[in-house]
Amino acid sequence: MVPRYARPAMTAIWEPAARYRIWFEIEAYATEKLGELGVVPPSGAKALWDWWATNPAIDVAAIDAIEAVTKHDVIAFLDWVAQQVGPEARFMHQGMTSSDVLDTTLSVQLARASDILLADLDALLEAIKRRAFEHKYTPTIGRSHGIHAEPTTFGKKLAEAYAEFTRCRARLVAARAEVATCAISGAVGTFANIDPSVEEYVAEKLGLAVEPVSTQVIPRDRHAMFFATLGVIASSIERLAVEVRHLQRTEVLEAEEYFSPGQKGSSAMPHKRNPVLTENLTGLARMVRSAVTPALENVALWHERDISHSSVERFIGPDATITLDFALARLTSVVDKLVVYPERMQKNLDKMGGLVHSQRVLLALTQAGLERDTAYRLVQRNAMKVWESDGQLNLMELLKADPEVAAALTKEQIEEKFNLDYHFKAIDTIFDRVFGQA
Repeated sequence: MVPRYARPAMTAIWEPAARYRIWFEIEAYATEKLGELGVVPPSGAKALWDWWATNPAIDVAAIDAIEAVTKHDVIAFLDWVAQQVGPEARFMHQGMTSSDVLDTTLSVQLARASDILLADLDALLEAIKRRAFEHKYTPTIGRSHGIHAEPTTFGKKLAEAYAEFTRCRARLVAARAEVATCAISGAVGTFANIDPSVEEYVAEKLGLAVEPVSTQVIPRDRHAMFFATLGVIASSIERLAVEVRHLQRTEVLEAEEYFSPGQKGSSAMPHKRNPVLTENLTGLARMVRSAVTPALENVALWHERDISHSSVERFIGPDATITLDFALARLTSVVDKLVVYPERMQKNLDKMGGLVHSQRVLLALTQAGLERDTAYRLVQRNAMKVWESDGQLNLMELLKADPEVAAALTKEQIEEKFNLDYHFKAIDTIFDRVFGQA
């Protein structure tokens, strides 16, 4: 985790002390239930909770010192708690195995991380929606292969992003549900030394679902899906970021990142205003996606359990969620403050002498009786003249002067095909589909 790209609330989930607090709660709740079942005396759980009620500081350094000797993190933690609580602590961890604690804790952490990410997505969606309606009818050129295609609106571009991040949110809700499971099933997952009701009790207390069957570890296909979902969200972030980067190019300059007072764009060139935030988002997206392949490779463990996944998850759990949290917040700020230039959009629309209306003329010629290939040839031969003139010529005027075109369409019919508003007649329908009818 790089502090430069971290926010406090998400980082706090992955702090060692926070992890140990979850460990304690799992052990204490399990001991509490075992006391109800008569497996251990009720005094065991009472001693644990009485100590916990004092809001004790978690001495991470002391636990680390014990682990340096035991070479086992869970045992080190249990030994440290026993030192604080006294003899009654011996009833902790009855019938449990380390994976019960570690895997259930990771489930809690990923669920809590998901809640922050979902809030991030909600903030982003709100910003995109506001800007989409602001520019619902702002004309701009749509591009395919980076080349002028046909007119669209800037609001529609943002509506596309809104729909995409809505899908991302739904996927994350599903991924959260899939990864938020509790396993307290003991060695090799058979419940031989602990009753399944303990697992149910701990799961309820921690807001998790019961893992239907574990091998001693929670199946890692759940985690693979979770990190794959984060990777998809990162890719959606990058898609919108790349769009902003393209729109900010000097030759385009239809929109740009907000450039704050006192900001510097280049150490060498004082005139520069670079899309540094969205370039950064492209890089952050790559880092989030880098967690996906290791998560997929974690699925195949040896028999009932090995720990080849453990070191991987110590990296990707914090890094992917912390980075994605930062990226979503950054993208929200970019969208919220994005500077949009409608006049430049219109100028770019007009740049190529009306070429963007070629399809309408093509369709009109076919409806007038010409074969499609003939109609295409007539429009294309005039369009290429405009293209090669770099927009100095005008497609409408060339078509009016073309005898073969004029034989099929009147001047008024040709002129009507260059009406910009025609392209926006379904914008309301699209917005209703994306945002719902008001």
